[in-house]
Amino acid sequence: MKKWFKTLAATCAVIPFAQCAIIPGGSVARAAEPAPVSAPAPASPAATVDADPALWVVKDDDTTIYLFGSVHVLKPGLGWFDEAVKDAFDKSDQLILEMVMPEDQGEVAKVMKPLAMDTTGKTIPSRLNAEELKAYQAAMTSLGLPANAFDNFEPWFPAMTLSVLPLTKLGYDPEQGAEKKLTAAAQAAGKPIAGFETLEEQLGFFDALPETQQVAFLNATVRDLDKLGPMLDKMVVLWAKGDPKKLAVLMNESMAGTPELAKVLLYDRNARWAEQIKARMAQPGTVFVAVGAGHLAGKNSVQDYLKKRGLSAKRVKY
Repeated sequence: MKKWFKTLAATCAVIPFAQCAIIPGGSVARAAEPAPVSAPAPASPAATVDADPALWVVKDDDTTIYLFGSVHVLKPGLGWFDEAVKDAFDKSDQLILEMVMPEDQGEVAKVMKPLAMDTTGKTIPSRLNAEELKAYQAAMTSLGLPANAFDNFEPWFPAMTLSVLPLTKLGYDPEQGAEKKLTAAAQAAGKPIAGFETLEEQLGFFDALPETQQVAFLNATVRDLDKLGPMLDKMVVLWAKGDPKKLAVLMNESMAGTPELAKVLLYDRNARWAEQIKARMAQPGTVFVAVGAGHLAGKNSVQDYLKKRGLSAKRVKY
């Protein structure tokens, strides 16, 4: 079972919810490690496509906090870390992410295993009706996984795994994701990095879901498996255009079937993060905050909760 925990290491907690849905926490799921191959001949560098994601700023007399909506997994070739985004990052004294992923994937597995494994004696087949089970097992085998691989796990774990695997086959890579690049840049510049949450907290959101909601999450993921890639493709286009309004509309469509999950994974967390941002405003300095773009889009966004706390987040034009 150890390899299944490694497959979701660092990705599980950072998966954007809309296609979890989350793509939130580092490497994308892989059914198996690739066999060693000889080094390929150097390829010509791919052309970079300009992207201008949305950026906001909250200010008072001695504190500036930038809010950047990220995508946790991307394809190579998008040039987003430049212009106003790079300028804001360079001015910042600190980077704050949703969470700081442990570098040791073994530690990730240690945190994940007790939460993901079922301890009640129930199995995935026992939680699904005949039609749901048939669809679930077909989804597993279609991705090269044994149909019974996750029978002894809680439903949220196979749901999350099935949310990630199709994306890897489409060329999405967490190493290209915004958090990875921002983290590397912060480390190179000696900037401290902090997280709003821990890995255990993020996984705990899924683990604490009632069984009915976990099963609904799993069934929704199986039902929409073929839509995950196209959905993320559309999200990335809107993200690159800096269009949070249309991004919110798209996300609302994807969350319609699991509103309870949206509350736990988006809205409640947005409120807590807004409270942490408000507390940080009491300290002087400049901070670059990067969280999943869905948290900064639409109703009940982080900006909405900041407004309720007397703080105005203004869009940075560039």
